[in-house]
Amino acid sequence: MTADLFSLQGRTALVTGARRGIGAAIAAGYAAAGAELILMARDAALDDTLEAIKQNGGGEATVVIADFADPAAVEAAASELAKTRRIDILVNNAGTIRRAPAAETTTADWQHVIDVNLNSTWAVTRPVGAAMVERGAGAVVTIASLLSFQGGITVPAYTASKHAVAGLTRALANEWGPAGVRVNAIAPGYISTDNTTDLRADPGREAAIRDRIPAGRWGQPEDVVGAAVFLASAAAGYVNGHVLAVDGGWLAR
Repeated sequence: MTADLFSLQGRTALVTGARRGIGAAIAAGYAAAGAELILMARDAALDDTLEAIKQNGGGEATVVIADFADPAAVEAAASELAKTRRIDILVNNAGTIRRAPAAETTTADWQHVIDVNLNSTWAVTRPVGAAMVERGAGAVVTIASLLSFQGGITVPAYTASKHAVAGLTRALANEWGPAGVRVNAIAPGYISTDNTTDLRADPGREAAIRDRIPAGRWGQPEDVVGAAVFLASAAAGYVNGHVLAVDGGWLAR
């Protein structure tokens, strides 16, 4: 049956950055699709996500605490998970943004964004992906961005990190695809999350962005869930190395 293609029953998914926003929505969506959840977050403030998982038919999720600004700590936590748990699906969602003109961006801010968005993505993906390769099966889904394709304004570190995430997705797809591990990414458009709070609070910027989106609205975290389930499921069995835009048509303009 067609529905079976999208089932995640019997599979275990590790979702990073699952406290709120896109990560929390994906975790709940995966629970509804039948997956067992492992959540990796920088602190234990996950009550809302855990409750959403239960409401969507999921069981008790495992919580792992790791600071994504510390890639070494993230790698240690991910390596331990890879040794002790079978992880069938990895969703790299943890991310951050710092806004300032390029000439005013400090090295500390640059490094923080690169560590969270890129280096910690690598720190999780390398050990978890290596275990998938050894087993001969798995799916990696990384949250990229429209700024994996465009330059943006006043977010140089974020843009650099998201271009790099898209490149890493393609590089790993080339290496791991022959072993049965699919590596893809989702590029969300302008979604109502913490990362876009400043944009939505600026009447001029908010209107300019919304007016360019053919769908006529900002996206919600739940708008990303279908793509995340698809890329993790058997329905995407021949999809590898792809960056899927979920943007309400932004890139079509």
